[in-house]
Amino acid sequence: MYRTVRPLLFALDPETSHTLGLRALQAAYRFPMGQRMLTRLYSHNTPQIATRIMGIDFPNPICLAAGLDKNSEYIGPLACLGFGWIELGTVTPLPQVGNPRPRLFRISERLAVINRMGFNNQGIHTFVENLKRAGHPCIIGANIGKDKDTPLERASNDYITGINAVYTAVDYIAINISSPNTPGLRDLQDENILFQFLTTLKEAQTRLHQTHGRYVPLAIKISPDLTQDQLRQIAHTLRDAQIDAVIATNTTLTRPDFENDPRGYEAGGLSGKPLAPLATHAVKVLFDELRGQIPIIGVGGISNAMDAWERLIAGADLVQIYTALIYEGP
Repeated sequence: MYRTVRPLLFALDPETSHTLGLRALQAAYRFPMGQRMLTRLYSHNTPQIATRIMGIDFPNPICLAAGLDKNSEYIGPLACLGFGWIELGTVTPLPQVGNPRPRLFRISERLAVINRMGFNNQGIHTFVENLKRAGHPCIIGANIGKDKDTPLERASNDYITGINAVYTAVDYIAINISSPNTPGLRDLQDENILFQFLTTLKEAQTRLHQTHGRYVPLAIKISPDLTQDQLRQIAHTLRDAQIDAVIATNTTLTRPDFENDPRGYEAGGLSGKPLAPLATHAVKVLFDELRGQIPIIGVGGISNAMDAWERLIAGADLVQIYTALIYEGP
């Protein structure tokens, strides 16, 4: 079905087709018997391989990565597509328009996408209201970030605002400190900043755990552009701060094998197939340091079963996809 409509979607501006595709999925879901139809078509695509990490029982190891549904508007239809769980966001405390358009670019021959969206979203209040309306059809993670104008020294305040807002509505919270499209955000990964930042978030998590009697894990999403030494240092810091999981990785500012392709020089983060070697390397380095002490969620360039298997062999416990869904559909 998707292969039939993909040429029509790809004839449009990528951001327009992104919105149109999600709205079409929502319309199908709301059609009489639509939910049953989508489930019957797609839910069997992923084998039911139960996996337990962070104290959560995932029905299968495949997740929809953050970025597709930033405002938690399409939870119901996305939950029908066979994912073990879905990650929503990135969402910030205040609404943000993001960067000027165009800000999303397909590189179809390479199964890649470049984006410089800039955390465009409707804000944490709308995000939570949409979550409440959707109910809880599957395991849900919320990916949170800081407002663009918040100085780095006050970034933890924005993340605590996000944690407070979503804590009772989701199963885990992903802390995005690695998007390349918010100025200065990646500086939070610096070893001189990271431990205190994470300690502050863990204190907020502890307070909420005591208040609500429910433990919601924190997962930190990191960059693929870190050196091997930086990855090792981050692994130690995550362990010292007792973080529940690490998501490796976000998009890259590098352009592997794009020397003769002018489209590679669009500013923004690169995702899709060219990212796979970097993301797999990050998983391997993290696993060498952590040895199962902290779960690893692998993401970046996974487009088929062999890609997923390679990431699991490298040390990931679970995997996430995004760009492959754009090119191949459910």
